[in-house]
Amino acid sequence: MRAIHNPAADRHAPRFFLVRGQIADSAESPARATALSAALVAGGHTLSLADSHGAAPRAAVHTTEYLAFLASAHDRWSELAGSGHEVISNVHPNRHTAAYPQSIVGQAGWHMADTACPIGSGTFEAACFAADVAVTAAQALMDGERVVYGLCRPPGHHAFTDMAGGFCYLNNTSIAAQYLRGGYPRVAIIDVDVHHGNGTQSIFYRRADVLTISIHTDPSHYYPFYWGYGNEHGAGAGEGFNVNYPLPQGANDSQWMGALGKALNVVAAYGPDAMVVALGLDAHEHDPLHGAHVTTTGFWRMGAAFAELELPTLIIQEGGYLSSELGANLLAFLGGFEEA
Repeated sequence: MRAIHNPAADRHAPRFFLVRGQIADSAESPARATALSAALVAGGHTLSLADSHGAAPRAAVHTTEYLAFLASAHDRWSELAGSGHEVISNVHPNRHTAAYPQSIVGQAGWHMADTACPIGSGTFEAACFAADVAVTAAQALMDGERVVYGLCRPPGHHAFTDMAGGFCYLNNTSIAAQYLRGGYPRVAIIDVDVHHGNGTQSIFYRRADVLTISIHTDPSHYYPFYWGYGNEHGAGAGEGFNVNYPLPQGANDSQWMGALGKALNVVAAYGPDAMVVALGLDAHEHDPLHGAHVTTTGFWRMGAAFAELELPTLIIQEGGYLSSELGANLLAFLGGFEEA
């Protein structure tokens, strides 16, 4: 299986992470991509460098206002007296207003859902590299490859059309799915990250041409808290084309595979022309974010189950944080897919 990457994405190296009122090291570090790349090479996968695809694929998903903010935020922030190394908002209006501020401090609150998406000097550049990885992988699929993996970092599925959040800036999964629509009439997205793909859900919530499904830890006690419940089915033209499977915190292989079986039945009934898998490896039992208890064997079973649909499949890396099993979990998923 060919894997697409861009090691220059390590220019995004966030320093700030807030956990229950305590400042800690961010789990979303460049070392994640290093570990995953090393595992791919050790596993015999071909690693290809992403092509540059320009701004158009990003603009097809994200607003002009938001992209301009991301591109200029760090420079404008650095001009403030006494500013820190990263853009971190201390005010979040939650959109209970119609007024878009001109201040970089106010715009940061408008465009950043939480404090888990600090913007450093290399953040926007790295996010663009990650989007290029997704688009390059999508183009390879459209050129005839049956399955392609995109090692995207930073991840993307918490990013809305105009708002960052949860380590995410540009929604790589959505950018890839939208790009695939140029060659496939109907696309299905299945997100198996331990966190609900709230940004992805929002982007396609009113559309019927992209089916969105997310399997994740119940948000009633887990990030992103406000989205990902079972009664969110889509709206307007998209009614019935969004499906969520929230699972209890600590869900095991059996529970995860049970939900995936239901999800794959929904995909089969939908009849897509291509599928995007938003692959989070953070459901693993030893992931530092402690949301689920899926084993390495469980990831192999997931990969094999996806392969049974026999669809052109794009696998986009979302979460999955540093542990001794991170690389093994990726190889297990890809190996299960290939063997099936």
